[in-house]
Amino acid sequence: MSLSAQQVDAPQTAALICAPSLIFDHARFARDLTEAIADLRTAGDIRTAVVALLRKRQKDGRAQIAKAFAEHPFDARPMTRAYTYLTDHLVKAALHVAQNVLHPKPNPTASEHLAVIAVGGYGRGEMAPFSDVDLLFLTPYKITAWAESVIESMLYILWDLKLKVGHASRTIKECLRLGAEDFTIRTAMLEQRFLAGDAALADNLAHQLRKDLFSGSGREFIEAKLAERETRHIKHGQRYVVEPNVKEGKGGLRDLQSLFWIAKYVHSVNDAADLVGLGVFTEDEFRGFVAAEDFLWAVRGHLHLINNRASEQLTFDMQVMVAEAMGYEDTKGRRAVEVFMQEFFLHATEVGDLTRIFLTKLEADHVKAEPILERIFRRRPKMKPGYVVVRNRIGVQDDQAFLSDKLNLLRLFEEALRTGMLIHPDAMRLIKSNLHLIDDEMRTNPEARRLFYDLLLKHGNPERALRRMNELGVLSAFVPEFEPIVAMMQFNMYHSYTVDEHIIQCIKNLAQIERGELEEDLPVASSILKRGVDRKVLYTALLIHDIAKGRPEDHSILGAQMARKIAPRLGLNQADTDTVEWLVRYHLLMSDMAQKRDIADPRTVRDFAKAVQTVKRLDLLCVLTVCDIRGVGPNTWNNWKAVLIRALYRQTKRALETGLEDLNRENRGAEAKRALRDALSDWPRKELQKETARHYDPYWQALHVTAHVTFAKMLRDVKDDEILIDLHPDEDRDATRACFVMADHPGIFARLAGALALVGANVVDARSYTTKDGMVTDAYWIQDAEGNPYDAARLPRLRQMIEKTLRGEVVARDALKSRDKVKKRERAFKVPTHITFDNEGSEIYTIIEVDTRDRPGLLYDLARTLAAANVYIANAVIATYGEQVVDTFYVKDMFGLKYYAESKQRSLEKKLRQAIDEGVERAKE
Repeated sequence: MSLSAQQVDAPQTAALICAPSLIFDHARFARDLTEAIADLRTAGDIRTAVVALLRKRQKDGRAQIAKAFAEHPFDARPMTRAYTYLTDHLVKAALHVAQNVLHPKPNPTASEHLAVIAVGGYGRGEMAPFSDVDLLFLTPYKITAWAESVIESMLYILWDLKLKVGHASRTIKECLRLGAEDFTIRTAMLEQRFLAGDAALADNLAHQLRKDLFSGSGREFIEAKLAERETRHIKHGQRYVVEPNVKEGKGGLRDLQSLFWIAKYVHSVNDAADLVGLGVFTEDEFRGFVAAEDFLWAVRGHLHLINNRASEQLTFDMQVMVAEAMGYEDTKGRRAVEVFMQEFFLHATEVGDLTRIFLTKLEADHVKAEPILERIFRRRPKMKPGYVVVRNRIGVQDDQAFLSDKLNLLRLFEEALRTGMLIHPDAMRLIKSNLHLIDDEMRTNPEARRLFYDLLLKHGNPERALRRMNELGVLSAFVPEFEPIVAMMQFNMYHSYTVDEHIIQCIKNLAQIERGELEEDLPVASSILKRGVDRKVLYTALLIHDIAKGRPEDHSILGAQMARKIAPRLGLNQADTDTVEWLVRYHLLMSDMAQKRDIADPRTVRDFAKAVQTVKRLDLLCVLTVCDIRGVGPNTWNNWKAVLIRALYRQTKRALETGLEDLNRENRGAEAKRALRDALSDWPRKELQKETARHYDPYWQALHVTAHVTFAKMLRDVKDDEILIDLHPDEDRDATRACFVMADHPGIFARLAGALALVGANVVDARSYTTKDGMVTDAYWIQDAEGNPYDAARLPRLRQMIEKTLRGEVVARDALKSRDKVKKRERAFKVPTHITFDNEGSEIYTIIEVDTRDRPGLLYDLARTLAAANVYIANAVIATYGEQVVDTFYVKDMFGLKYYAESKQRSLEKKLRQAIDEGVERAKE
């Protein structure tokens, strides 16, 4: 923001990041210039020589600034002043050559005067390494031929230096007229700074702007800037966007700049420090302002230098490099980039707080009053004693009386929810500066507990209270274990929010389900809540389920230990505390079972039912799981996950209610055959008997009757050596079901996986079965790159590519080399590979779970490796979490046995790791 009055008016005199002579030695340049052009006669030769001299000075100066900034990575103000100092000298040198060497005018007329003025960020004296150079060429009257020539020559020199110059040539009259019409022009001129030329002309402009343009127009300027801010936030997203824009995003530099523009316009200040004297900010708030500004400018400087161009977006790859440039280091359980981004988001939140405080001060004096009819007819809720309505927000009547009862720090939020009104920023300020009142005594106070749970359970929109309490520090004060996860970023592509915001999103989803808003999308979770659960237990578990994130230990185990302390402090009895602890400990269990295991295998359901034990726990865990997945990001929940969670819930509930013995293959097989007979009632009895007899048991338990019908028809029609393919959009699961029938031969699963990878299909589930008469019936569920079923129009090409690959016309391994690449911005993610073997999770298969970095050809590489080792793949379950994927294979050896021997397991693991490593190297090429 404003660097200080002195710095804005003359950045060359303020402290720079290195010695001024290292950036641009003016005296030496003057001597070198005189020598270089002494014998030159043509304008072209002179310009070429000048550009060569300036380019060398520019290159050396930039190198010195970058070197000093690398050594002092947080010295943002000296860095921005240094780039301004360098640019000033380049611009002045260009003007000197244009005005005194190329187009000399010893006796200019009254109209032949020119002032060069820096405007915008350059005028403010704040420049990042590749900021624009915005110049105003001011003339007293209509521009003359001489002035045109000077400006043109000057601009060519600056362009040859590869500076991005924004420029305008105007008279004072034109500046006033255009400034009145356009707020962008007005804002730029608000920060004009004289560089060179006619100083009296520049002074006259400054005087006229203040007298005839800025004076008396504060209200319209404020409203225009606030409207711009609103538009910008809509475009660039909320404060906790995972790849934030440092300049334009919410809580970014532009918010601070807008704040200062308004302050300068309304209060005529040249330095943000002046706002303390005016009573806008307290000393503490101003320190926060300076810290946020310094930090954001430092980030922006490093971002430009790393990219070697103007760049404002902190993309994933840039986050890692900026964190490294600023000296952040890995800590226990957290990467350096996560520590850096948490600090970034904390500063962004501070910017939001300061902006809110500042705008409130302005609002009382400058914002338009409400239309009188609205004031008359709007019904205002009746306020409880001690509160007042200030411009449609809740305010505190008497600060001292309010603070005399510390429970009022919670009551204010309840009053806001009860009335549906926003809290006035002055009241927020009062709370923020008195958080010390929330002590151990208050945390265990029965009335405080009641108030806290009323905020969660009573008013129907708890996320509103929680978000504001979190921003003001009340949530962390009341539940101290929450503080470390505030603004904590998880460096991956799966989570769209910081940990604290994720929890609030989860609570928001739970409240929406309770309000009946998601019945169509979430029928099971909605019906559970309608039947009734212990809401206090559920909300508590959801509030603290990720509270141990960012530690070296497993956050589920550590979180459960923390729940033992937190729940009783919040007033829960022993039984409820046990349930909350269990839910936190196993909050990922249902999601993992549904997405990483074959829920058609009776053993999966049996193991899950044994872990859950009661329908009450199952109900709570199911709702918590749904809210947890939906709270990860706006597009994380889909029909595929919904179908898996619903199926696991219904099967487990039935098993818990009727007994685990119901979970066996025979029962499922008999039901599936009966369903097929009903669906194919028009088939001759002998054909039906042949179809039901040709398959082994696993085939009947895993597929829906619609797939059984499709395979029956394909098997009836298939000819020798023929490959039949059926592609069918499975809308219920947000996927396309691809069914294949052909004669069995080794490696068929891998070849199918390769064919699907070649067309860019993401496999989310795969089933492979062999009939008793030697045919393969494979079913794959696939999605396009956006996670949707394939468009009907794209199915013919999909079929064509699959047929070519299966016939050997296209070799998947070779064709994938050019496509199996990881995008540049995604290379920063590190996902360690974990491979586990489980012989307990299935009665007849060994389960191999491969948890690693996702990429397009991964499933094909793994399947090909297993096939080469004579491993029979019965089915594969694929769960993707952003850049991380868990591929689970249900396998047997060539004799139909499990892989019990540790030596065989180690051998397979080595081969799989080798395939993954080779793929990673290929993706880098």
